[in-house]
Amino acid sequence: MNEPDPHPDRHPDRHPDRQASGASAATCPPPVAEPRRPRTVLPAGACDSHCHIFGPTDTFPYAPDRTFTPPEAPKERLRALHRLLGLSRAVIVQSACHGTDHSALLDALEDGAGRCRGVAIVTSATPEAEVRRLHEAGVRGTRLHFTPHLGAAPSEEEIRAVVALVRPYGWHIALHVQGDGIADHEELVRSIPLPVVVDHMARVDLREGLESRAVHALRRLLQGGGVWVKLSGADRLATSPPRMDDSAALARLLVRDAPERVLWGTDFPHPNTHGFMPDDGDLTDLLAEIAPGAGDLRRLLVDNPVACFGFGTP
Repeated sequence: MNEPDPHPDRHPDRHPDRQASGASAATCPPPVAEPRRPRTVLPAGACDSHCHIFGPTDTFPYAPDRTFTPPEAPKERLRALHRLLGLSRAVIVQSACHGTDHSALLDALEDGAGRCRGVAIVTSATPEAEVRRLHEAGVRGTRLHFTPHLGAAPSEEEIRAVVALVRPYGWHIALHVQGDGIADHEELVRSIPLPVVVDHMARVDLREGLESRAVHALRRLLQGGGVWVKLSGADRLATSPPRMDDSAALARLLVRDAPERVLWGTDFPHPNTHGFMPDDGDLTDLLAEIAPGAGDLRRLLVDNPVACFGFGTP
């Protein structure tokens, strides 16, 4: 039997099993089966501002043209994790492996009964009626990918069309970049007439340190207002995992720069992670280093998600 490619993000065109569904065809590993309960006690109303659900594929199949195949991680598993960690709210981000079919996301939002918000994948071909339906279900943003392993980046024309579609609903634009991407697209971010939420601390390359071009660009955007950043993906940025000292240091810096515009998420179930799979209990306990003050922790987990995603005050 052929082994899965250990680096599918580097070879998105080498997957003969793209048409398959389910965990048997997975091209990335599953999350930790039994994460530990964190020592850190989270405030009431704490929100996981970045997480995903995958499948179940017999009900919600993956897109045929996807560039990766994750193991199934349905809404029930996400809910169990949130109970363990002490999270009562969530922002579920549509995964590229489900494409523009939002059936699984809509099902989870309905099940969440107001405790969840969503981030969709909208294109210039998305009907306005579909955007309205997504908004009524609890979607509050759409994601743009500038990461090669998830396909071609959108053109400026496509971005303008997407912004025009979602602007009447006051959605944010979620920006997924990596490396120097945040610096390369700094002017684009400034030109978007909507709030912009940068995923995973812009996935900057921390081998270049905290004085890199990308880190400076991210900090400038935060300090200019209108831009938020998710302090998720500390495991992805860390240069010497399982130690995450350097990614925690970047997160602390961003909390200090803009305490009112930082968010935090688990990134469960950590899709396209290879080599180091974090324990979500460890990621939660990292919050004690990222936002050690009770005020900063409450802003990060409660107040800022209320302001950014339109939750009611807990």
